[in-house]
Amino acid sequence: MSKPVVAVVGRPNVGKSTLFNVLAGEKISIVKDTPGVTRDRIYAEVSWLDREFTLIDTGGIEPESKDIILSQMREQAQIAIDTADVILFLTDVRQGLQDADSKVADMLRRSGKPVLLVVNKVDNFDKYMPDVYEFYNLGIGDPIPISASSRLGLGDMLDALVAHFPEHAGEEGEDERPRIAIVGKPNVGKSSIVNRLLGEQRVIVSDIAGTTRDAIDTEIVHNGKEYVFIDTAGLRRKNKIKEELERYSIIRTVTAVERADVVLVVIDATEGVTEQDAKIAGIAHERGKGVIIVVNKWDAIEKNDKTMREYESKVRQVLSFMPYAEIMYVSAVSGQRLPKLFDKIDMVIQNQNLRVATGVLNEIMMEAVAMQQPPSDKGKRLKLFYITQVAVKPPTFVIFVNDRELMHFSYTRYLENKIREAFGFKGTSLRFFIRQRKEKEQ
Repeated sequence: MSKPVVAVVGRPNVGKSTLFNVLAGEKISIVKDTPGVTRDRIYAEVSWLDREFTLIDTGGIEPESKDIILSQMREQAQIAIDTADVILFLTDVRQGLQDADSKVADMLRRSGKPVLLVVNKVDNFDKYMPDVYEFYNLGIGDPIPISASSRLGLGDMLDALVAHFPEHAGEEGEDERPRIAIVGKPNVGKSSIVNRLLGEQRVIVSDIAGTTRDAIDTEIVHNGKEYVFIDTAGLRRKNKIKEELERYSIIRTVTAVERADVVLVVIDATEGVTEQDAKIAGIAHERGKGVIIVVNKWDAIEKNDKTMREYESKVRQVLSFMPYAEIMYVSAVSGQRLPKLFDKIDMVIQNQNLRVATGVLNEIMMEAVAMQQPPSDKGKRLKLFYITQVAVKPPTFVIFVNDRELMHFSYTRYLENKIREAFGFKGTSLRFFIRQRKEKEQ
C-alpha cells in the first residue's frame, strides 16, 4: 500500500499555509538541485512517530467576494474528497464559525471520508476553549484546538490523524501486480493510450476505484501477465485558470505516482517537451520511481532520418536531471509501438529490483578510483573505503569515506556512471548516501 494522503482544506487566512509549513518542516524549504523541476508548495512528505504520509495543500482560494470564496471552497473541498484518505478541515477560532464553514462541512460529511475538524489560532487554551465549542455545531466530530504558529496541540492533532490511517498503510501489500501510473499534461493522450492497450489485448477488464474520481485503476493482461494502469486523465473544471489547472494536475500526479512502480510520462510530440512536462517528470524522479518517457502522437510528426535523434536530444536537454529515463515514440491512434511498452515496463521493474553483490560493487569502485583519483582539498584527499547496496525500488547504495565534505557530487556521479556501465539500471534512478568513517574503524 502507498502512503496515506492528507489534504488541508479551509477558508482564507485560517492558517493553512502556516500549518502546512510547520508539518512539512525543513523539507519544504529545501529546494533540490534538480534542473527543470520547480518545487512549489503543493505537497510534502511528513512523518509522525513511525507513520509517514503525503500532505497536500489544496489552496487556490482568493478572497474576492463571499460568493467566489464559497464556490472556491467547494471546489477545494471536492479536490480533497477526491484525492485524500483523510481530510484536515481547518477553521479559525478568532473568526468564529462562518457560513462557508458550514456549507463545506456538509460536503465533507457526505463524502464518507474521515475528516478531522481542527480549530486554529488557539494560542491560549483557557481564553479560547469556550469559543472552540461553537464548532461542534458543524456536526463532523470533536474540534481539535491548535495553534499552528505557536505549535500548540499539534501532537494531539497528529495522533488523531494517524489513527485514521489503515493499519498497514505504507507497507507492501500482497498485490504483486506491476502498477503503472500514466501522467502528463491534459490532452496529451493518456486515456487514449490506456484505451488502445485495452482494445489491442481484447480482454475483459474490471475498473477498480482509484484514489481520485478522475484516476481509474484498469487491469490489462498482456501475454498472460496482469498489469494495473493508473490513469490520471480528466480535469473536471475546464474553465479554471491555467495556474489552478496546473495545481490540480500536480496534486493528482503526486497521488498516482505514489502508488506506482513505473511512471509513464506522456509527452505530446506535436507540442514538444515543456517545463510543465519537466515538473511532472520531476515528481516521479524525486520519489525514485521507474520512468519511461512516452512521446505520443509520433505519427503526426513529419520525419526524416534525423528526426528521432534530434527529438531525443531536446527531451534529454529539458529532462537533464533524469538521463536514465527510457524514451519510447508511440501513437495511441494507430497503436504504433504500444505493445512494446510492456517489454519496457518489465525491463524497468527488473532494474528497479536489481541487487548487486557487495564484492562486485567494491571491485567496480576500486577500478573507478584507480582510473580517476578522488578529489582533494587543502592537502587532504578523499578515501573511499567501502560500498554496499542497502535497498531496491530504487536501488540505493551507501559509500563509506574518510570525509563526507570531500565527496563532491561530480565524483558520486562518476561512480554512478561506472555502476551503470556495468549493470545498466535503465529506467531507474540510483540513490547514494555518503557515510563518514575514521580510518581506524576500517
